[in-house]
Amino acid sequence: MAKPADTSTKKLISLAPDNWVQWVTNIPNIKAGEILSGEFQWISRETDVLIHASSPDYGEFLVLNELQLRYSSKMPRRMRAYAALAEEKYELPTYPVLINILQTTDVEIPTNFTSNLAGLRAIQDYRVINLWEVDVNVAFQQPLPSLLPFVPILKGGNDESIIREALQVLRQDQDLNQLETVLAFFATFVLESGLVKDIMRWDMGVLRESPWYLEILREGEARGETQGRKEQMLSNIEMSLEAKFGSEGLELMPRISQIMSLEELQGILRSVVLANSFEELRQAL
Repeated sequence: MAKPADTSTKKLISLAPDNWVQWVTNIPNIKAGEILSGEFQWISRETDVLIHASSPDYGEFLVLNELQLRYSSKMPRRMRAYAALAEEKYELPTYPVLINILQTTDVEIPTNFTSNLAGLRAIQDYRVINLWEVDVNVAFQQPLPSLLPFVPILKGGNDESIIREALQVLRQDQDLNQLETVLAFFATFVLESGLVKDIMRWDMGVLRESPWYLEILREGEARGETQGRKEQMLSNIEMSLEAKFGSEGLELMPRISQIMSLEELQGILRSVVLANSFEELRQAL
């Protein structure tokens, strides 16, 4: 069975920091320096890694790495805040990079944040790397050991033989061998759990050591809480419809039950309460 390991983003990047910063920035001759402290608000999570880097062309600057299990529409604004906070603390220009791990949308992910208030503009560019678009050979050829645990979700990596090859590379290096828990976790997204168990030759319960497993678990708990609030809201709407409009009002429930947004459901409840007639409510919906 695999031993507990530090599988944080900081640990992954520190395996080959020079190769990592060159890959994420596409800046030749870049050198990675110290991985800096994140002792200010927001730049302090396991998925945030701030690296002091330098190059002959650009001098000293910061490389801000933000790894997201799943892309969120909040990220453009967050990247603007991260970059500003880093520059304020260390008084160095910042190269922000957003790395998305799992594909959850086919919509093009923005590479900047922009806002305009009364002619005053705020603009923050950042590089976006979607791991599902990265060729799996990059992990083996550059080399980029930090990418090896992500092989199953890289482009072309959802193949048993390639996953076995990545596992072999990890197990041959003392600094890498404990990262097999992360590899196994992402392998379950493309292979059946039984096959992953056979490849790894250990109890699948070890996946609980992966920080990404814990993040998905937290997401599931959050969804459960949201689902509970939705059910309560639907119950409130149903009672209000029946109390105000009788059986005629309940005819709207099948359509209302399909709505997933709590905000929309709250709006519907307000409409039910405020409507003077069933026809007025029907038009409002």
